[in-house]
Amino acid sequence: MHMLAALDLATGKIYYRIRQRKRWHEFPSLLKALRSRWPGEKLYLVLDNFSPHKHPNVRAWAAANEIELVFLPTYGPCLNWIESEFAALRYFALNGTDYRSHGEQNAAIAAYIRWRNARAAPKTGFALESPIRTWTDYPAKAV
Repeated sequence: MHMLAALDLATGKIYYRIRQRKRWHEFPSLLKALRSRWPGEKLYLVLDNFSPHKHPNVRAWAAANEIELVFLPTYGPCLNWIESEFAALRYFALNGTDYRSHGEQNAAIAAYIRWRNARAAPKTGFALESPIRTWTDYPAKAV
């Protein structure tokens, strides 16, 4: 089982899909869910260099649907804010467990993400001098 997830920096919420496999065929389902959540806006997705993220069909679909795929440098996962969220998810929902089925495990992940999203806060105050702030209306400070 593999979890594909996205962290919305404006709200601090996590959006995810759990799939049997993690190939390029599964990745567009997450992209489509994100696209439907924010219609008409350009989306910027920060991704690691996992090969399914770079598949030509994924890139073509993203380009046609106003999603810019931004790839991190190799060995730079610390630059992706969602990595710390994955660490928390592993700690609170997976470590020290022995789930009897994938369904049980997926339910624990879903419960943790519901709990976390109910307490989510915007991820602001980072990269205040970044050029990306000139091409987006992303808030510089928490309200």
